[in-house]
Amino acid sequence: MNRSESVSLAEASRWDQRYREGTDGWELGRPAPPLAQFLGAHSLAPQPPGQVLVPGCGRGHEVALLEALGFAAIGLDFSAEALAEARALHGHDRANLRWLQADLRWLQADLFDRQALEAAGLAPGSLTGIVEHTCFCAIDPGRRDDYIATASRLLAPGGWLLGLFWCHRKPGGPPWGSDPEVVAAQLGQAGLVAELWEPAAGSVDKRQDEWIGLWRRSSAQP
Repeated sequence: MNRSESVSLAEASRWDQRYREGTDGWELGRPAPPLAQFLGAHSLAPQPPGQVLVPGCGRGHEVALLEALGFAAIGLDFSAEALAEARALHGHDRANLRWLQADLRWLQADLFDRQALEAAGLAPGSLTGIVEHTCFCAIDPGRRDDYIATASRLLAPGGWLLGLFWCHRKPGGPPWGSDPEVVAAQLGQAGLVAELWEPAAGSVDKRQDEWIGLWRRSSAQP
């Protein structure tokens, strides 16, 4: 086992403990209201079908929402405890038998482990969309460029990233804060073109610093 793998396992173990103790800190018990409102009613909301990934899905509320809307939804987390709770809440993997494709799938893997992702079928260009909620603020800020590069790689040309970013200014983390201008610049540098980027509407009281955005992967990217 190399150092990167041991660090990942140790971090996954810490998150397992957080989920067991209920100290993960941002559990709402439902999909984030700004994301639910956007996906349900906004004129720019992406429409099914399509394979959509929720990285760092936790208890899977956004994954279940995407499935209910008609997407083939994949919840990814490196915490076995998080995925056990997601399955208990929302059910195990299931397929649309008519189309022989997964409508709901849970995948335990590290988002930054390219080999593991590809072994699970998440190859470059394999996704129609990605929904971001509390993964970006949970990872080490030094890995945010890696996160964005991974998202860009997994999206098909024209694929979309819908994100709810916690742009608070408090020191420390997780959850680590963000600067809206910096987030927009990072995504743009990775070839993701903004269709929407603005303060979120409908956030819960303790999340008044959220921004919501929709980006498309440029079809000009290799």
